[in-house]
Amino acid sequence: MAIPFPIIITERLNLRKILPTDADRVYYFRSDKEINKYINREPQTRETAIAHIQKITSDLRTDKSVSWGITTKESDVLIGSICLWNFSEDKKTAEVGYDLDPEFQGKGIMSESLKAVLEFGLNQRGFETIEAYTDYRNLPSKKLLKHHGFIPSRNKKDPDNQNNEVYYINR
Repeated sequence: MAIPFPIIITERLNLRKILPTDADRVYYFRSDKEINKYINREPQTRETAIAHIQKITSDLRTDKSVSWGITTKESDVLIGSICLWNFSEDKKTAEVGYDLDPEFQGKGIMSESLKAVLEFGLNQRGFETIEAYTDYRNLPSKKLLKHHGFIPSRNKKDPDNQNNEVYYINR
């Protein structure tokens, strides 16, 4: 039996499943220079965006990740995304990742989304630890994480990106 997708509704936002019809927005989030200035990612195409949607759909089915598209209550168009992924083998640790259309940054949208996803991940899903990897120069992301109780990890490094700092929060 398939587990229903965990739709999350907040005061201003709907966090919903990312669908194939969202491919243009996913492509934008994964290719825009401003959104991706701190992310090491291969150049994206519309085809890689479609493949990404297929992967997150498959990872949801196999309990490897949960990815939400962020929309406002007024529109079903994606303004960003947030995910819990990279689950540990024992399902006690997950990593959070997020992106947001620059037009919507600085309005508390990611803070509202992160708060809801942390509640889901730590309390409903039962993760003991949620980690976040963010570039040391990405001050808004670091501020967001600290605001929500994440603390810098003193002994964990990102082997794939020396510019990343690792933050974590425990239940």
